[in-house]
Amino acid sequence: MSNDSVGTIETKIFHIDKKIKLESGIDFGPVDVAYETYGELNETKDNAILVLHALTGDAHAAGFHEGDNKPGWWDMMIGPDKAFDTNKYFVVCTNMLGGCSGTTGPCSINPDTNQPYGLTFPVITIEDTVKVQHELIKYFGIKKLIVAGGSMGGMQALEWTISHNEMVKSCIIIASTSRLSAQGIAFNAVGRNAILSDPFFNNGNYYNQEKQPEKGLGIARMVGHITYLCEEAMHNKFGRKLQDKDKLNFDFNIDFQVESYLQHQGQIFVDRFDANSYLYITKAVDYFDLAQKYGSLENAFKQANANFLIMSFSSDWLFPTIQSKEMTRALIKAGKDVSFCEIESPCGHDAFLLEFETQTKIVKSFLGKDLKNE
Repeated sequence: MSNDSVGTIETKIFHIDKKIKLESGIDFGPVDVAYETYGELNETKDNAILVLHALTGDAHAAGFHEGDNKPGWWDMMIGPDKAFDTNKYFVVCTNMLGGCSGTTGPCSINPDTNQPYGLTFPVITIEDTVKVQHELIKYFGIKKLIVAGGSMGGMQALEWTISHNEMVKSCIIIASTSRLSAQGIAFNAVGRNAILSDPFFNNGNYYNQEKQPEKGLGIARMVGHITYLCEEAMHNKFGRKLQDKDKLNFDFNIDFQVESYLQHQGQIFVDRFDANSYLYITKAVDYFDLAQKYGSLENAFKQANANFLIMSFSSDWLFPTIQSKEMTRALIKAGKDVSFCEIESPCGHDAFLLEFETQTKIVKSFLGKDLKNE
């Protein structure tokens, strides 16, 4: 294990015994929250960074679980002397409400029925998951907070700066948006329809069944995975190369490497994710729209007290740079301190998980400015 790793980490569970008032008006609870922490919280409890995960992520952001060879999903960004430096900061990551990796979601047992919630789980929003995270942050006694996230994690970070503006001093938004485009909603709709149309979906009551809606969930992942890459990345990785053959099949089996790759991504996804969670979380992403909620994006950001860093990637066509520039302009109009940077990258939307060297330099510079101002 390298010296810049946070080492062996255990995911813990925080229990919220009370009901949470959801944006839909439903009172929901109790709620378990899966979380991990890295580094130490200082005496004044103002050195915390809340790292927020993307669509299918979880609380395991850095380090290794006992016996695992693969680290957490943002290990290259979290650790001693890394972008989120655990020598200075207390880093927290939670699995979001509605997830399937420890936090209460549709696969959790409903205490009223002793059966999995399934589709009786309430529709949740980004605001709801931030409310749940806030309970954990209060439990730690944290006074001031930095929030950071990529993709859907950026949406949660934006919501934090408005819902809990008294706590958030800095906000880092990477490859994200204040609202999904019609194209993004359309891709999510295709994924959900693949799951809902699976013959083994059984109206969401598949947990105790022999067959699971693996086909639908796998297709949803394949569709999603296309949006995480870009034409250049797919061309560089696969081109039109054939898979384990030198001529075409002239049937409907796999011919091309890109087909095989997507099928593999779909297959490994069904082993770690829940189809119902995919429905709920993609719906939460579709519903997030700060401009609609506050009348305009400028009005939304007037509620915030944080300094902002916004980063986009040149080849990201899911959350393109134009959306980051729209947020930046609205923050400037709202009188906020904002830094914006577009990073040249051929990696598409997934660049925020790959281009860690450039991100590290920018994040360190931004957080260094934050420390000087304290």
